[in-house]
Amino acid sequence: MTELPRKAAARTARLAALPLGYAGRSALGLGKRMGGAPADAVMSEIQQRTAEQVFRTLGELKGGAMKFGQALSVLEAAFPDEMVAPYRENLTRLQDSAPPMPTQTVRDQLTKDLGPDWAEDLVWLDGGPAAAASIGQVHRGRWADGRDVAVKVQYPGAGEAMMSDLKQLTRLAKSVGPLIPGVDIKPLIAEVQDRARDELDYTLEAEAQRAFAEAFRDDPDIVIPDVVAVGETTLVTEWLESPHSLAHIIREGTQEERDHYGNLFVRFLFAGPARTGMLHADPHPGNFRILPGRNGGLGRLGVLDFGAVARLDGQGLPEAMGTLLRIAANADRDALEEGLRAEGFIKDRIRIDPDLLLDYLAPFVEPTKVESFRFTREWMREQFQRINNPKEPTYTIALKLNMPPNYMLIHRTWLGGIGVLSQLEAEAPFNAILTEFLPGFADPDPEAAGA
Repeated sequence: MTELPRKAAARTARLAALPLGYAGRSALGLGKRMGGAPADAVMSEIQQRTAEQVFRTLGELKGGAMKFGQALSVLEAAFPDEMVAPYRENLTRLQDSAPPMPTQTVRDQLTKDLGPDWAEDLVWLDGGPAAAASIGQVHRGRWADGRDVAVKVQYPGAGEAMMSDLKQLTRLAKSVGPLIPGVDIKPLIAEVQDRARDELDYTLEAEAQRAFAEAFRDDPDIVIPDVVAVGETTLVTEWLESPHSLAHIIREGTQEERDHYGNLFVRFLFAGPARTGMLHADPHPGNFRILPGRNGGLGRLGVLDFGAVARLDGQGLPEAMGTLLRIAANADRDALEEGLRAEGFIKDRIRIDPDLLLDYLAPFVEPTKVESFRFTREWMREQFQRINNPKEPTYTIALKLNMPPNYMLIHRTWLGGIGVLSQLEAEAPFNAILTEFLPGFADPDPEAAGA
């Protein structure tokens, strides 16, 4: 048996052990309750240990396992209140870190990708990683022209590991589900699978990052590092000097900082498609860095990791998307249903309750109906539970709606963005941002229409 299959078998065994561990802890918890221990204390202990096992395993395996864990971390604000505390620390830990790979492995990858003389261009390389993520880790270095650079190197076998993990998680979706109540695991895994191959292609990532860097070059608040060099599994970009990510603001930021960076975060998500025809589709907080402000003011926002990008045919976000949001905000039931049918969200012969439809769309529509909207964990949990609870009337709407392929990644990114804003508990002028950047959202000018 070769090395790779043995590793694959070991990864599969560790993932398969997750539901078994939960079952064992639940059985132990039942015994403690029968022995007189309070039910709440027993359940809290089970959740704490389960959280630690789930996210430690996902983080240590990297690959698709950790990518799935990071996708979950974005939705942390939506988790039921009784389980938020034990899961929060383990979820957010995945947004910034993972165990490192050996320095010699990094040097071998650089030789393979940049050639045997790579050290003539990369004149200094820090031996320890500055950051580690799902499919690669980042080292600080210095380029021959004097620029500090970030050297992202893909883990050997990352592609095989990622796809193997995601296949295994798909098979385990039903049994893993109880570990993380309130989250529909299967479609989340499917979405990660759909974009995994693009994230493994560093040449494609470099192309996207160059486009975003050019589009935001003169922006006073958003900073995107330029690409310096690229190989099959190596990406060298300019270094961003930043002590913290957005996850730090979520944990420790003042309300002023939460509002400020939440505003910049949502502005970037919507300005990106308008300026580049592409959507940055990986909005977990570890990809957004806090940079010093100008003239002593609040800081700027640095943006990293362009591996997951929705390419929108160079046209930006669909105009129909903005139009439908405006119609929903105005509660025009007939026009909303007609528009959703035209875009393929409601298929022929499907009958739908227009009032329940408006209720179902509330998480996306409510923030657009006021001048400034405060996102909170409580609001996010209410929306999440209302939509995903089979006992709620709106639950039936999800079974009737169809997600057109061209909206799939947009929908997931928007949902993830709302999750991050809710973790920040940020207040943002959502309506004004959409009016500026989302085609079709602004009210049509009646005078222009009648001219």
